[in-house]
Amino acid sequence: MELPWLTEARCRTEDPELFFPVGNTGPAVDQIEQAKSICRECKVSANCLEYAIKENQDSGIWGGLSEEERKSLKRRYARARRSA
Repeated sequence: MELPWLTEARCRTEDPELFFPVGNTGPAVDQIEQAKSICRECKVSANCLEYAIKENQDSGIWGGLSEEERKSLKRRYARARRSA
């Protein structure tokens, strides 16, 4: 799969482990916020989020959203499609 936007991703120069915290409490909270702050500076975060949703990436921070935030977004999309 080609991902041309990936060459512009802000996270490319960061430790990948940062974007895959273990859990969502304690030290993981700070790690999640640090990863999200990098995403906020990234000009291709929308592409990243779209990729994560299409490819069902269930773990990690993608496009500035956590696992739970992406799940919530997917549920809203599904509800919107059903009601349309």
